Formats: sequence, C-alpha cells, structure tokens
Amino acid sequence: MKFLIWVVVNALALAAAAWLLDGIRVTGATTEERVITLVLVALIFGVLNAVIAPIIKLLSLPFIILTLGLFLLVINAGMLMFTSWLSLQLGLGFHVDGFWTAVGGAIIVTLSTWLLEAVLHD
Repeated sequence: MKFLIWVVVNALALAAAAWLLDGIRVTGATTEERVITLVLVALIFGVLNAVIAPIIKLLSLPFIILTLGLFLLVINAGMLMFTSWLSLQLGLGFHVDGFWTAVGGAIIVTLSTWLLEAVLHD
C-alpha cells in the first residue's frame, strides 16, 4: 500500500509541474492515456531518485557543501531531465524542454511531494 501511495504522490507532483510550467509536457490522446503516462513516468522518476540520485549526491558531496546545498537543485533537475530522456526512449509522452525548466520543475516536484507527504503522513 505504501508503494502505491508513493507512486501516486510522485505522479501528482509531476502533474503539478506539468500544469504549472509550459516547458514540461505530458501528452496523450485521452485523459486516461495521460494519467497512465504520469503513473509510468512517476515509477521511472522514483526508481531514478532511489537508485541513481544517492550515488550522484555522494560523489558530488563537496559541491553540495560548497554551495550550501544549492547543488541539490542541479542534481534534482538532472534527474528530471534524465527521466524525460528515458521516457522518450520508452515511447512515453513526457518531455522537459531544457535545464531551467527542469530546475523549476524540480522545485515544484520537491515542494509538491513534501506537501502531499505531509498531508498523507500515514
């Protein structure tokens, strides 16, 4: 059950980013296809954040300390761009236009996830 909630929270955070930023797009012919795309992209994004992001954060720890944590935004934006690239390779309708859009999207996803997890703290 916790896994399902985690996927839904990620999907809602990605949907919020796509809704707020013109540079992040979720495409599909119907609403149902867009929802399925969001769920699949949320799975990809979650796996990348669980597996690859900790390794990158460990390797870039000096930069994170030097920038007082702001480099974490760059890492999160990179994870969002990598998710976009991987989605393209898998034929999913999710696209992030560029780095600065990914930075804005990373901020929105982080804040949305934090808010949704606070509400659904169970």
